[in-house]
Formats: sequence, C-alpha cells, structure tokens
Amino acid sequence: MAVSLMPSPLLMTTLIFARITLFLFPSVTESHQTGITRHYQFDVQMANVTRLCKTKNIVTVNGHFPGPKIEAREGDRVVIRVVNHVAHNITLHWHGVRQLRSAWADGPAYITQCPIQTGQSYMYNFTIVGQRGTLWWHAHISWLRATLYGPIVILPKLGVPYPFTKPYKEVPLIFGEWWKADTELVINQALQTGGGPNVSDAYTINGLPGPLYNCSAQDTFKLKVKTGKTYLLRLINAAVNDELFFSIANHSLTIMEVDAVYIKPFKTSTLIIAPGQTTNVLLTTHSNYPNANFFMEARPYVSGQATFDNSTVTGILEYENPKILSSYSFNKNLPLFKPILPAINDTSFVTNFTKKLRSLANAQFPANVPQTVDQKFFFTVGLGLNPCAKNQTCQGPNGTRFAASINNVSFVMPSTALLQSHFSGKSRGVYASNFPIMPLMPFNYTGTPPNNSFVTNVTKVLVLPFNTSVELVMQDTSILGVESHPLHLHGFNFFVVGQGFGNYNPAKDPARFNLVDPVERNTVGVPAGGWVAIRFLADNPGVWFMHCHLEVHTSWGLKMAWLVLDGSLPNQKLPPPPSDLPKC
Repeated sequence: MAVSLMPSPLLMTTLIFARITLFLFPSVTESHQTGITRHYQFDVQMANVTRLCKTKNIVTVNGHFPGPKIEAREGDRVVIRVVNHVAHNITLHWHGVRQLRSAWADGPAYITQCPIQTGQSYMYNFTIVGQRGTLWWHAHISWLRATLYGPIVILPKLGVPYPFTKPYKEVPLIFGEWWKADTELVINQALQTGGGPNVSDAYTINGLPGPLYNCSAQDTFKLKVKTGKTYLLRLINAAVNDELFFSIANHSLTIMEVDAVYIKPFKTSTLIIAPGQTTNVLLTTHSNYPNANFFMEARPYVSGQATFDNSTVTGILEYENPKILSSYSFNKNLPLFKPILPAINDTSFVTNFTKKLRSLANAQFPANVPQTVDQKFFFTVGLGLNPCAKNQTCQGPNGTRFAASINNVSFVMPSTALLQSHFSGKSRGVYASNFPIMPLMPFNYTGTPPNNSFVTNVTKVLVLPFNTSVELVMQDTSILGVESHPLHLHGFNFFVVGQGFGNYNPAKDPARFNLVDPVERNTVGVPAGGWVAIRFLADNPGVWFMHCHLEVHTSWGLKMAWLVLDGSLPNQKLPPPPSDLPKC
C-alpha cells in the first residue's frame, strides 16, 4: 500500500501561516533577564526590485527592501534565526548592540564568525543591556550591506518614559545608496584593478530615490503628518560610502539622541550623519495647515578627492488638511518648498554641529567617562598604496593599487574567524598580537606626505587586559589627501573627549578634553586633516572589529581588531561558542 509523503493542504496552510506570523509578529517568550525573549526569522533570499527604470535581483531578508524592523525593549533577549538561501556567503551585524559576553553574535565575517554558507543557518542570540534608542542591522561581508539592512528600535523598559515628551508617532528614515549594477561586481572589479570603485547611481530614503532622479517620481518616500503634532524620526545612515547632510524645508529638528544614547537636546535646520551613525530627532509640525508641501533632502558631505555620487535624494513631507476628513485630504498640487543644504565640502558646518553633541550626564543617564586611563594609543588613519603585481596594469595613482591603513597596517582578512582562533588557542598562523600602538615612523601627518606611501599588509590584533581604560587618538593623514573617516568600534560605546584640526599635540590638546559630558557613540568621524580622541572601558571579552564605515576604505584595509581578554570572575569571561556557529 502506497503512502503519500506530501503534506496535506491543511498542513501546508498551517506551516505557511506560522512562517508569516513569525515574520510579521515575532514570537515572545519569558526570559531569564529582566525582559522577555523575542524571536525573529530572517530568510536571506533574492528578490527583484525596480528602481530608476531598471529591475535588479538583490539580496534581501524575507524579500523586503529595506529589511524588517527588529523591535525590543531594554533588557530583552533577541534571538534571530538567519537562513541563507542565496549563493553568497552571509553574516549579519547588529550595529551598536553592545553584545556583552555575546561576541559570538556580533556578526563581522572572519572576525567573530565564519560566514553562513548557502543552505546553512545560524541563530544570533543576544541580550540588550543598558541601551535604548535607534540602532540598525546590516550584512557584514563584502558590500552586501548595500541592500541587506534594516532598523533596530530599542524601547525603554516598561514603565520608563522617554526623557522628552512622548511623540505622536515614530517613523524610521533609513538613508541608503542604490547601484544599477551588482555591487559585488563593482567592488570585485575595483579590487582586481587597484582603482576606485564606480559610484552609486542614487541615494535613497527607505529604499526610494525620489523625484529628482530620472524615472523615479513614483518611487518617493512620503511622510504624511497632522498639524500641531510631534514626530520622532529615527534616522539611520546605511549608505555604503557617503556621509550625508539632511534637512526638511521650513522645519526645525530637535536632536535628542545619537547612536542610541540620549544627548542634551538642541535645535537645528540641518544635520550631518555618517555611515553607521543613527540620530533621533523630534519634528514638530506647524500648528496651522500650511497650504504647502515640503521636500526632505539628503546629499553627500565630501571631504576627500575621490569621485562620488553628487546627487540628492528627496522625500516629501505632506500635511493632512484637517478640514477634509477623507483619505484624499493630502493635496499633491500645493507649492513645494526645498531646503537649503550646506555646500558639499562644508567642513565648518560639520565641525560646529559635532561640537553641539553632549551627553545628558544626569543622575538617570550618567556619562561614565574614564577619568584616568591605563593605556594610551595613537592611530594614524588614511589612504596609502600597494605596488602593482608584475605583469599587471593597475589603475591606482601612478600605476599602483589603492590601499588604506591604520598605523600603516592594511588589515588582511584571515580565512578563519579570529574569535574562534583565540578561544580555541589556535591563533598561530592566523593573526599576530603586536598591532602597533603608534606609528612606527612618525611624520608630519597633515603636512607634506612621506615619499614612501606603501602600506604593510598583515593580520594583527591589539590585546587588552579585561577592564583596561583606554584613550585612543585617531589622526587623519594627508597621504593621498586628507579625508573624513567615520570609525566604528564593535562591542563598545566610547566617549568623544576631544577633536581638532592639524596634528594632535599630546602636550597641549589633552588640557581641552571634555571629561564631564562628552557625547557617547559607537561611530565617530575623524575630521578631515584633523584628529579625534575617544575613551572607553574594555569591559567586554572577545575580539572586536574597528573599521572605517566608508565601505571602500574597509575593503582597502582601513580596519583592525581589539582582543579583550577574559577577566578573573565568571561574569567577566566569554562563554563557549554556540553549537551552530558556522564553520569556515
């Protein structure tokens, strides 16, 4: 007697419904922590998306672009099952999440894990400790984050209010970049030739380029608002290679938070946001119906000499007419006002805006700045060169290859994960532990560059004992031209205690450090032709990536890793890896 192995229609319907329910309404269970456990299913799959009159097959999560929102409260445990259905190797990074004693869930490929291979899965499991605000997630291998990204919204604990008036509505705005070409081909061609990669064709807001691009009027993000209301806009810069100015015509924005840390609020008509950074702003709409619509625009801030996408993404702020109570109360034929954005190279605006960012530093939200430091480090960050291989023609300066480095070390990605190598005691041949704590050959960093611009290509980490208080000064260099570099540190927040232009002066500049209420971040811009000083406490065991969030610079080697050793107590040690940790 034959028995059918096909599931019944009823069973199939039940399974499909369960899958949809898990995606739309993540399951919630009790947690050992102070919060609850939230479960998400992320299926990495290809999907056709049309922008600028061209349909493209892109990598997505659950077929959505941008990807789904992760929402949790401070103290919640988050479990995301990621299944790879595409031909690319995949990892996902939960950008800005501290990952306290959960380094295995951080996500950068070949740093904390081997990639999830085609047909394989991995369960990212972490608890959100002492954080609330806006963060984001993205792919952390090659340039796949060009389409693989989404918001993380961390709400305060139940019963804990915002330190500002509760908004009428909360809206995530994610800035991105769009290429008509396959971005994997773009970066692979650049790495093969040694030249710069082709720039993007458009910027996007929530995946939409807006009406200033050809064949794009129908793909415009519209924020529809009521009069006299306050909206919380959760801004995320997911662009691949560009810092962005942002403004809404005839409206002011109140900056309330950066990188999921509350700050002293201030008003501005325009803000600057670097790739990797998040900014929460309050938008209070006009009290009376304005009889107009308003452009919200973003365009790049450019401090270097490389080619860039010199275009503008536009969304529209539309007011609901309170006198027309119907779904047709939005009038598309009203006058449309445009904001005035700074010049694309307006470094003075960026500097003045950045100086206004200060921590709340009150009893409820203190700024726990290390007042003394155990170790001081000085890193030069910038571009450099590699020689062209024999019998090859290269498209970098004077027939060389573009490179980038920290203290002249251009980081070479290993073929197995650093964290696994460290934890298993098998680091020999994988990495060296002597990353330079300062430049081996000092020079006039922002003056005439040295004659030799070649970098050293190695895999090195910098080892820190547990609970080391660190002061790090990052200095831009003029090698191949000065340029702003947004540096992101995994596994930690840090305090931005000082910054300036020219060469850092260790005898004079520390006297001006702000050790009272400096802004706390996970991504900071090293000023073009200047320096920035940060402090943090190395209280999180593991291997933690630090890199420029301009993806082209990361591809060229502007990255390194900190290895923070276990402490002596049980709660100061990294637990063993999960059983489903991917293998290389």
